[in-house]
Amino acid sequence: MRKAKAGPKYLNQLLREVSTFLCYEATADLEMEPCAVTSRLGEEKGQRLANRVAIVPVMRGGLGMLEAMTEMVCNARVYHLGIYRDKKSLMPVEYYNKLPKRVTVQTAFVLDPCPLSGATAIAAIDILKAWGSTADFKLRIKFVCIGASQQAVDNISSAHPDVPIHVGLIDRLHDPDGAPLAPILPGLGDIGDRLFGTDGNDDFDEDGLDGA
Repeated sequence: MRKAKAGPKYLNQLLREVSTFLCYEATADLEMEPCAVTSRLGEEKGQRLANRVAIVPVMRGGLGMLEAMTEMVCNARVYHLGIYRDKKSLMPVEYYNKLPKRVTVQTAFVLDPCPLSGATAIAAIDILKAWGSTADFKLRIKFVCIGASQQAVDNISSAHPDVPIHVGLIDRLHDPDGAPLAPILPGLGDIGDRLFGTDGNDDFDEDGLDGA
């Protein structure tokens, strides 16, 4: 995924593959309950999820992780959140919210592939907690990302110590001059732009991932 010439098609493929492993870990402790399964030859005891689950991709990058998660939890609800970081104030701005009015899920997985400072992730979790506060039960929230800076992990943990973080890799934050939007090194780039081909880079490998 780090490879500069990995175009949208292959980045999407790699995101899905890595997300599958992360989602497996993130869903490992979901509560199960017994159920009866009727086959053509009789009835057998099985298991199913005891509670309803929501998947909340933060657009646009989180969409690249969505397919893997929905395959892992095939009956999950999908609620989209759109959040961007204002270039002047550096504050997260919500521009899209498809959370339903009524809270009917017990667990929500927030998908955001590569948090830089964690501000967007924190905002998404804030939104979910405010939404979940209207229910008569405590909404359980988990955060899943492909990569992050250590600063992002620390910031999210500090703001929401009750939210488990499932992260694939931790890179360093390149911040020689104290710049608030310093890049992660070596990082993955802007996943949203790379995933949809809007990063201005047309020099990617059309045929595969092999080669320079």
